[in-house]
Amino acid sequence: MGVSYSAPSCVPAVLPPKPAAPSLAALTSPRAWLVSLARNSILSVLRHSIKTGHLEIEDTDGSVYTFGRRPKHQEPVLLKIVNDEFWIRVVVSSDLGFSEAYIYGDVLISDLKAVMQLYLDNTDIISALPSALARLSATFSALSSAFFGQSKTQALANVVVSYDQSNALFQAFLSREMMYSCALWGPEEGGPAGDLDLALSAHEKQAYFDIERAQLRKIHHVLRKARVGRGDKLLEVGSGWGAMAIVAARDYGCTVHTLTLSVEQQKLAQQRIRAAGVADRATVHLMDYRDVLARPEWKHAFDAFVSVEMVEHVGAKYYNTYFKVVDYALKERDATAVVSCSTFPESRYTGYQAEDFMRRYMWPNSCLPSATTLVNAAQVGAHGRLMLEGVENHAAHYPRTLRTWSARFRAHVTRTLLPFAHYDAFMRKWAYFFAYAEVGFERGWITCHMLCFRRC
Repeated sequence: MGVSYSAPSCVPAVLPPKPAAPSLAALTSPRAWLVSLARNSILSVLRHSIKTGHLEIEDTDGSVYTFGRRPKHQEPVLLKIVNDEFWIRVVVSSDLGFSEAYIYGDVLISDLKAVMQLYLDNTDIISALPSALARLSATFSALSSAFFGQSKTQALANVVVSYDQSNALFQAFLSREMMYSCALWGPEEGGPAGDLDLALSAHEKQAYFDIERAQLRKIHHVLRKARVGRGDKLLEVGSGWGAMAIVAARDYGCTVHTLTLSVEQQKLAQQRIRAAGVADRATVHLMDYRDVLARPEWKHAFDAFVSVEMVEHVGAKYYNTYFKVVDYALKERDATAVVSCSTFPESRYTGYQAEDFMRRYMWPNSCLPSATTLVNAAQVGAHGRLMLEGVENHAAHYPRTLRTWSARFRAHVTRTLLPFAHYDAFMRKWAYFFAYAEVGFERGWITCHMLCFRRC
């Protein structure tokens, strides 16, 4: 992933020189003045903050800036600025601005994962610096709006965000079951890092990318934890494309009610349920999970509740309500709930989460809980009637899941599949997502927990 290009031929061996003061002509142009101020501010921060790793930036005029020290046998991270709006984006929106600059082609990056690792290696120093950029951000945002209004790149951002991502897109890179969540990689696939085994042949490595088996293992693991069996009633919140409902009805003999807010997901899930021959035991409801409380026939009617990577869309304000729904739906005795979701470590969790790449471009208004936050919400929402039976951390399995999705995405998503005007920006958005999430899980920036609750 990322864009490779040749390293600049003339690279300073020490810290970069301070950029020259803008000319009088430049100062008469509002845009040039903003770019110059933004560039100076960012270079100043980088000069003081990059202590681990090595960064090289080639500007639009050919100037080259270097930061940090280059370790032996390690290539530097190379950024080539294509459009000087890059500098304004980063000042105004920080890491979100950086991701947008990449998506819209303002910057070429030699290695996406490497630049994200470089950021995490230096994030403590960066966050400890005086918040000069933060103070400038509001000013830049106001000036940019006043001078430039709704730019073409901003209009492009709106298109990319609102683009209707069809079922065909997800079918192109997900497993046959279409589970858009963390797989569980067993010894048969070489474990969570089996795809990185350099001793494997190309044929063996291809076989190790058997995400079908890894996703089926995840489904069965969840259902076994839910302790479901023939004749049990299962409530699922977050249908996806029906994979969990199909396996629960077909292999475990359950009667399943599964909820989604996506018309497209409901349509395909219903088709898949009919094709699997379990339409008499699995029903897909187009409804909000909170509407469960308005269905008296569902009160204390279910033997089990499952939800896989849906809580991210609940929001901190509604965690207690979410578990109130779980409490309402589960039978008063001998019932189980299994909730799996991406989480923040306790040290990074906050009820208010600023907009970043994920919240802007992948899952608008999403909010990652922490494991402890969910446990506390379960006790409040269910009035202490749910016993925490176990907590598992599946984060080690997510990087490989993301690498597999990324490989399948590159192989199968084409202009023919997505014939729309901003195809290149759309592809860069997804490349950024796969790298961003993979590094986040590898470095513990994001985690993935599965919580099991029991009512005896």
